[in-house]
Amino acid sequence: MAGTITEANVEKYIYDILPARDAVLADMERLARQRDIPIIGPAVGRMIYLLAQICGAKRIFEMGSAIGYSTIWLAQAAGPRAEIYYTDGDPSNARRAKEFFERAGVEKRITAMTGDALALIDRTKGKFDLIFIDVDKHQYPAALRKALPRLKSGGLLLTDNTLWSGRVTRRAKDADTRGVQEFNKAVYSSKELFPVLIPLRDGVTVCRKG
Repeated sequence: MAGTITEANVEKYIYDILPARDAVLADMERLARQRDIPIIGPAVGRMIYLLAQICGAKRIFEMGSAIGYSTIWLAQAAGPRAEIYYTDGDPSNARRAKEFFERAGVEKRITAMTGDALALIDRTKGKFDLIFIDVDKHQYPAALRKALPRLKSGGLLLTDNTLWSGRVTRRAKDADTRGVQEFNKAVYSSKELFPVLIPLRDGVTVCRKG
């Protein structure tokens, strides 16, 4: 869960100071470590929880959700009247996520969909208060193009892994790094978004749509 952006002792401090998570989130963190499943981890989880509460998000779309760890943070922040869309391309991830949603008591506020998130958002009507991008990194520019028109004015666009273990600082030799670099340039040049790239874990970009 920890990234390589900050110094190791600072990274350790950030995670050591965190309060204990509830049993469901703790089990998900344990599973992620055991099976090398990418999740945002508790430091970023707390941040997106806070941001969702601050903006009063009730309608949320996640583009790439793995086992639903970030989904639970968002669902708990948004409350029982929320409408949250989980998406992942792996059916086994989706099955595990549904089990965790039931254990966490948030399953009624979550619609779980399996497939390409970029196609699934086209199949979902309406606009969103918050959209979270965490798909394959080469898809980031296309995900931004899909997400931006679907975000309400004043809504938040959150994107994980936008420092990509520091690879964004080097000349890209692969599609994933190029995708993240292109995404970062696009949000900072957008006239619709006000972005901030936060060097927490592997980098999280927070954008508000004007």
